[in-house]
Amino acid sequence: MSKNWYVLYVKPKNEKKVAEALSKANIEVYCPFIKETKIWSDRKKIIEVPLFKSYVFVRLLDKDRQLVFDFPGVVRYLFWLGKPAVVKDHEIDTIQEWLSNDEVDEYTVTSILPGDKVAIKHAMLGDKQAIVKEVGKTRVKLVLEGFGVVINMKLKQIA
Repeated sequence: MSKNWYVLYVKPKNEKKVAEALSKANIEVYCPFIKETKIWSDRKKIIEVPLFKSYVFVRLLDKDRQLVFDFPGVVRYLFWLGKPAVVKDHEIDTIQEWLSNDEVDEYTVTSILPGDKVAIKHAMLGDKQAIVKEVGKTRVKLVLEGFGVVINMKLKQIA
């Protein structure tokens, strides 16, 4: 049996606390943090915030998944297609590599979800709005209601 990385959904602003508690209990945990500059009317401060708000990664055997619910702040596992979402080792490695890269100055995490409206700025189409119909690993399906068409976009693979 091998261990898998699972995604825990935790109470908001509890990521660090949950990660520390799980780590103290010898559970392999990863909670990536980034530095952000917060500006108030009287000062500027650099603070550490989680890259993925309300999410913590844990590496466990499938039979040990229930152990995490003994820790305050843990809400549930993130599910994908009816099963607990499993993150591949190389995906965790990629996140760690990106965060350790000194050439990257700023990160933002956003998701495109079905039902979202997006702006298409392309000379041929003009300045139009589309509705996201489906999101896949490498493809996005958009509906351009004004033209009565569906656009299937293949996303570029960035090496």
